[in-house]
Amino acid sequence: MKPINDGFTQMMSNGILAGYNIDSMKVRVYDGSMHAVDSKPIAFELCAKEGFREAAPKCKPQIMEPIMKLEIITPEEYVGPVIGDLNRRRGLPKGQETRMGGAVAIQAEVPLSEMFGYVTALRTLTSGRASSTMEFSHYAPPPASIAEEVIKNAKG
Repeated sequence: MKPINDGFTQMMSNGILAGYNIDSMKVRVYDGSMHAVDSKPIAFELCAKEGFREAAPKCKPQIMEPIMKLEIITPEEYVGPVIGDLNRRRGLPKGQETRMGGAVAIQAEVPLSEMFGYVTALRTLTSGRASSTMEFSHYAPPPASIAEEVIKNAKG
């Protein structure tokens, strides 16, 4: 029924933890009927909104952050400092492979929130001799301390 769907869709756009939209949700309506004379669509929409307010916190929602797939090509002598910097940024090194000319390709997954200013830091670490590419990989829950801080900041 469209009014019920509209009510849930509107509530999903604001989320419940920090005002971020909810990515996906499954809703089942078990009972209800509409009478052409007595029923108004707004009543069904408001009922859906109230049902969301009551049920959503019980579903254990969590904040998710974008994780980026990162590839760094660096001269071999800088591999240690580059991996150390990735660890500091909550990065997870996934592998390394040797390339021609003494270069090493490092693959890693790193939260997007930690990647701001990375190109400048990488150039500083490697005297301008490394390069990187980054693309979206997936969403994952952040550490509890970071999730709590995001929620606290969103609620003001």
